[in-house]
Amino acid sequence: MSTHCANRRTYDDTPDTDEAFVRLTALPDGPERAALREELVNSWLPLSERLAGRFRDRGESLEDLRQVAAVGLLKAIDGFDPALGTPFVAYAVPTITGEIKRHFRDHMWTLHVPRRVQELRNRVRTARHELQSAGTGEPTVRELAEHTGLSETDVRDGLEALDSFRAMSLDAEQTGGTPSTYTLADTIGCEDPALDTLIDRESVKPGLRELPARERKILYLRYFQGMTQKNIGRELGISQMHVCRLLRQCCTRLREEAMCAAPGEAA
Repeated sequence: MSTHCANRRTYDDTPDTDEAFVRLTALPDGPERAALREELVNSWLPLSERLAGRFRDRGESLEDLRQVAAVGLLKAIDGFDPALGTPFVAYAVPTITGEIKRHFRDHMWTLHVPRRVQELRNRVRTARHELQSAGTGEPTVRELAEHTGLSETDVRDGLEALDSFRAMSLDAEQTGGTPSTYTLADTIGCEDPALDTLIDRESVKPGLRELPARERKILYLRYFQGMTQKNIGRELGISQMHVCRLLRQCCTRLREEAMCAAPGEAA
C-alpha cells in the first residue's frame, strides 16, 4: 500500500482523496454528493491551474485557460472510477490537458486549418523551441525535419500553419521599414472605378469600326479631345445642331449594338 501511494505522488501537493472518491461513487444524486464533489474540485483545482499554466503565451489569456482546465477537472472527477485502481492524478492530467488542447483546436484557430496540419504545426513548433534552446539559432527546414522525423514538405506545412493560428487585424499598424505607420487595411486594394469604363470601351469597339469616318471623328473630338459641339461643327463645316444629332444617333447605335452583343459574348 505504501509503494502504491509513493507511485501516486507525482506532485508535492497532491491531495489524499482516495476515500472521498470511494464515497462519491456510492452516494446518490443529492446535496450530500454535490457538496462532496465540490470539495474534490477545490482540492484538485491547484493541479488544473498548474496544467493551464503550461499553455500560457499561446494567444489565450491565463484566466480563460484556467476556466477550460477547470472544465476538464470536472470531467475527470465525474468520469473517474476508483474501483479500477488507477490513481486519480494519472487520470486527471491527460483529461485536463486534453480539454485544453481541444479548446485550442476548436476555438482558437481563426483560419480553417486541417487537423493534420494543426498537428504538424505543434510538432514543428516544439522542435523549433527545442533546437533554439540548444543554442543553434533559428533551425532550417532540414534541421527541423531531422529532429522531428517529418519530411521537409510536412515541416514547411507546419511552419506555414504557425502564422494561421490567429489572423492579424486589418487595423494592425505596419511600418514597412519607414518612419511613418499605416494599417494593414491600407495595403489592400480596392475596386477600380475605371474598370467599368474599360469594359464599356472594349464592348463598343466593334461598333466604332463600323461607323463612317466623319462620325468616328466627331466622337473622338467630343469625348477624347473634349471639344464643344460648336467647335466641332466649325472644324467639320456643319452646324452645331447637326453635330448634336449625329452624336445622339451614334451613341444610340453603339449602345444598342453593345447590349445586343453582350448575351452572345457571355455564352
